Formats: sequence, C-alpha cells, structure tokens
Amino acid sequence: MRRRRAEKREVNPDPKFNQKSVSRFINILMIDGKKWNAERIIYGSLDILQQKTQKADVIEVLTKAIDNVRPLLELKSRRVGGATYQIPVEVRGDRGAQLAMRWMRNAARSRKGKPMEQRLADEILDAFNGQGTSVKKKEEIHKMAEANRAFSHYRW
Repeated sequence: MRRRRAEKREVNPDPKFNQKSVSRFINILMIDGKKWNAERIIYGSLDILQQKTQKADVIEVLTKAIDNVRPLLELKSRRVGGATYQIPVEVRGDRGAQLAMRWMRNAARSRKGKPMEQRLADEILDAFNGQGTSVKKKEEIHKMAEANRAFSHYRW
C-alpha cells in the first residue's frame, strides 16, 4: 500500500530576475548541489541570448522556448493481462514545464565543443525558434502517443 502523496515544495524566485521559472531551471541544471555553478551557467546563457536576440526581455525568450518544448501528451506504461501497453496521458502544466527544462538541459549537455553556457544558450535559442533536439524529442513523444492512441481506453 502506498503512503500519502508528497506535497509540492514552493521554490523561491531567483535573485537576479526574480522569476520562479529561472529558479526551477537552475535547480534542474544543478549537479552535486553546486547551485552557484548552475546559476553561473544560466545567467551566462541568458546574457549570451540577450546579445544574440537583441531583445530587452530575455525571460520572455526563455518562457517561449519552454512553451515550445513543453509536451501535451506523454506515454505511461500499464500492464494489462501480462502485456505492457504504452498509454497516452495528458501532461499537467507543472510537469510539462519540468520535462521541457530537463530535455533542454540534456540536449545542451549532449552538444559538444563549446562551454556549457554557450551550449545552453544555443539550445534555448533553437527551442525559441521551434527547432533543435529538445523540440524534436517533444514531437517524437507526440508521434508515439498518437500511434498508441488505440490503447487510451486503458487509462486509469
């Protein structure tokens, strides 16, 4: 039997932009509890983005990039009578944003040959323009969910 569901913790807004989404991104990027390192990477990326896009509001670019990567559907495995089916399920808003940031982080890490700030800035810019690895991943997930729509009646 499962215990009660863990309650959601509220994150504090980041010190520079006073945005919760940036603070979440910093926490997702963080490795081994080194938050200052993650902050340096995020703020460096946003500075690079500011120079590249020539926009006054970099947070708007980041938000649009996250929205472009945010999935609407995801697949959950469900065992029915000895067979495992991939069932398409709608994604809640907070989880969608979390997945989008995670995919952007992984895509930036998989790029090679540049400093992390530059790689993350490039990935955010690609996501803002609706291309790049993380957007491709979202489209792939949507395609698989569409293909498995026949199993959606197994939803629980």
